[in-house]
Amino acid sequence: MGTYTYIATATMGLESIVTKEVQKLGYETTVENGKVIFEGDELALCRANLWLRTADRVKLKIGGFTATSFEELFEGTKALPWEAFIPVYGTFPVVGRSVKSQLYSVPDCQRIVKKAVVERLKQTYNQSWFSEDGPLFKIEVALLKDEVTLTLDTTGDGLHKRGYRRLHGEAPLKETLAAAMIHLTNWQPDSDMAFLDPFSGSGTIPIEAALMAKNIAPGIQRGFQAEQWPFMNDSIWAKAREEARDLAQTTSRPAIYGSDRDEKMTALASENATLAGVGEIEWKTKHVKDLRRVAARGVLVCNPPYGTRMEERDTIQNLYETLGRVSEKHFQGWSVYVLTANEQFEKFYGQNATKKRKLFNGNIKTDYYQFWAKKKA
Repeated sequence: MGTYTYIATATMGLESIVTKEVQKLGYETTVENGKVIFEGDELALCRANLWLRTADRVKLKIGGFTATSFEELFEGTKALPWEAFIPVYGTFPVVGRSVKSQLYSVPDCQRIVKKAVVERLKQTYNQSWFSEDGPLFKIEVALLKDEVTLTLDTTGDGLHKRGYRRLHGEAPLKETLAAAMIHLTNWQPDSDMAFLDPFSGSGTIPIEAALMAKNIAPGIQRGFQAEQWPFMNDSIWAKAREEARDLAQTTSRPAIYGSDRDEKMTALASENATLAGVGEIEWKTKHVKDLRRVAARGVLVCNPPYGTRMEERDTIQNLYETLGRVSEKHFQGWSVYVLTANEQFEKFYGQNATKKRKLFNGNIKTDYYQFWAKKKA
């Protein structure tokens, strides 16, 4: 086995969580904005894709260098060992981005990199034309302050696509963000703490909590782009998947609950949970005003509607006020965590948060409000 450099990409603000996940897999890390860098063998690639709950994707770094001219970009790219990864029949499109670099034209950078890779492969395979009708090797050229990083995407569809959410409601919360929200709570699934999402929608947050509680690898049900790569032996993927199945705690039945006022959504959430292998989650069709705690200790975690449209504002204000009253009256001993883009949330909720953290829900800037448990008087 070889040793490679990998980059686990992370949404802004989640780098520290992704770092802990990579370290938990046994790899040392270096952190930069939006990425966690680590080294490992082929098995590390498999494990990272299968196990990382909060990263966006895993990239294999081919090389890096400084380039302020297209000639430097071409020669630096051509010098890298592309033939060690891309077979003669491989498909290798190039995508790119450039930030604060002299080479700011992304289409031109993509074209130069493509040309350089072709020239390198021509020398290796002794042919002048490539059919590109085989496995996909998506190359990314990323320039930051004239520093070039060239990678191959090992993941394919983003890591948020776990494979269990066949259907979903409007504006679904990404599974990776849901997992990060849970990581930021004080919930301990192996204790007597219950877990509740009162705005569960298609079930993402409770399902992610149950996957964590049962130590089920989030990527166990899906495939990854690197599974099609010739240098990644099938036996390595089989070993990683067998390892993941052995680590799953199939007998665990954590106290996890989800509710929604829409009966169709609770039915959908239940179906998604079954597909995810966590069918023991208890779902209820219930309005937030009717919420009651299901245990003496627990966490309430939710992503309620934000009320971004003018006509929704009164409804959203009433909803937040109701959540605040119910939490204060019926959830002593619980911590409450709410993700919303509504800047007046604390005012409507009726309390100032113990702590809040800025997170991005897609392109929407949000705050994650944290109200730590108060003991019952």
